[in-house]
Amino acid sequence: MKNESQHKRVKAGRRSRRTRARIQSGHKPRLNVFRSLKHIYAQVIDDQQSKTLVASSDKAIDKKGKKPVEIAALIGADIAKKATEAGIKEVVFDRGPYKYHGRVKALAEAAREGGLEF
Repeated sequence: MKNESQHKRVKAGRRSRRTRARIQSGHKPRLNVFRSLKHIYAQVIDDQQSKTLVASSDKAIDKKGKKPVEIAALIGADIAKKATEAGIKEVVFDRGPYKYHGRVKALAEAAREGGLEF
């Protein structure tokens, strides 16, 4: 069992590197998404300085009675609000090893509606 889980993480790491290799961030910050089975996290990272500029997760919101896709949309709107308050308008979307589907897609669309451009 242990060997299988390590193999899954290796494959996920390869997918992440492949995704990031196609991202041309230049001087734009990167909107990174991490999702687990229970939670979803988003952060805007400045790769030039290796610093997290703003971050948001579902741990800080009331998610009682909401579906995971709805929670992801709330996180997308929250990260967009925090980023615009910090003066960030354009980002590059980094979906990591995840497909652009479901919770990741809901977060991205809500961030776009919140004012972020990518």
